[in-house]
Amino acid sequence: MKKKVSSIVDSIFEELKDLNQYIFENPELGFDEHKSSKAHVELLKKKGFEVTENFLGFDTGFKAEYDSGKEGPVIAYMAEYDALPDIGHGCGHNILGTASTGSGIVLKEIVEELGGKVVVMGTPAEETSGAKVEYVNKGAFDDVDIALMAHPADDHYESGSSLALEAIRFTFRGQTAHAAAAPTEGINALDACINTFNNINALREHIRPDARVHGVITEGGKAANIVPDLAIADFYVRATTKAYLEELREKVKNCARGAALAAGAEIEIENYEASYDNMVTNRRLQDIYNQKLYGYSEIKIKRAKESYGSLDAGNVSHVCPTIHPYFKISNEKVVGHTREFASASVGQTALNEMKNTIGALVLTAVEVIENEDLLAEIKKEFENTPK
Repeated sequence: MKKKVSSIVDSIFEELKDLNQYIFENPELGFDEHKSSKAHVELLKKKGFEVTENFLGFDTGFKAEYDSGKEGPVIAYMAEYDALPDIGHGCGHNILGTASTGSGIVLKEIVEELGGKVVVMGTPAEETSGAKVEYVNKGAFDDVDIALMAHPADDHYESGSSLALEAIRFTFRGQTAHAAAAPTEGINALDACINTFNNINALREHIRPDARVHGVITEGGKAANIVPDLAIADFYVRATTKAYLEELREKVKNCARGAALAAGAEIEIENYEASYDNMVTNRRLQDIYNQKLYGYSEIKIKRAKESYGSLDAGNVSHVCPTIHPYFKISNEKVVGHTREFASASVGQTALNEMKNTIGALVLTAVEVIENEDLLAEIKKEFENTPK
């Protein structure tokens, strides 16, 4: 099977290389990835997939399906293609999405004989308000047996954890007044905002060391001689589990409520981006990927890094067995969210390792399709793992 997979990868490699380069050269921000999404869709249609565009109301989302017509599991690959402001594909979603689409195309050629269904999910805006969240909420992954993707990095790493995240906006409203002539007539919304930060800083002594709370003031007044009647702060609240995130979120909100009360200001609390669940890696599925990566390319994957970031793939991992490993794109040390990382994503090392990654992702799916007992083990772990 390795030889067959390698042959198929080689046969479509120039098309994948072109897709990767095109998206790199046309970076688009989340929910505006019209060229990138279209490029994926056109290639998937060309390769025989039925594609639903504007998927679940997202202009740049899609769902590409190929059903073998034979009984078998549903394998989903998740493709991302959004870029970052100013630096383009500093997170490498050009090559991430290409690897997922490529894996789907290769597996499609094999399920004809094995059975099952291949799905490639085009998932916009991972960097901001990830579409996977709404996909999960609307049931897009309910019939998926396993979900797979691989993210570019400085080396090959196992899928690990990520932090559950909630994006909270506090809007404080007060009353303007002349700050010198009539300060007693004013209600200072900025005081409430600043004291929210002070309250949260006092709270830090009592939160778990692996949790994170960080924010910025986006509105704080217009002139020093006017008591500010509007102040806005945006916060990210993160935790290792969804349950603790819910607890910490309420404590952070109370910090803002207390600050508003002390200042006499009104407060509005809202979410300004989608909430991400923590990533729950399916270890059995990851072990199979490790074996297939080594068998395909003799690459020994490294243990997962301690991650303090957040992924919308985390939401997927709460509804079906999921892995999110990482693959090497440079022989030099490169750091994500930089122009150097973006440049590396179209280099020869990245292309070579994308080949290896596609091979491993496809062979992992093949093993799951062929081995019903393995799929049962993967699902049992999923059901018994705390979320």
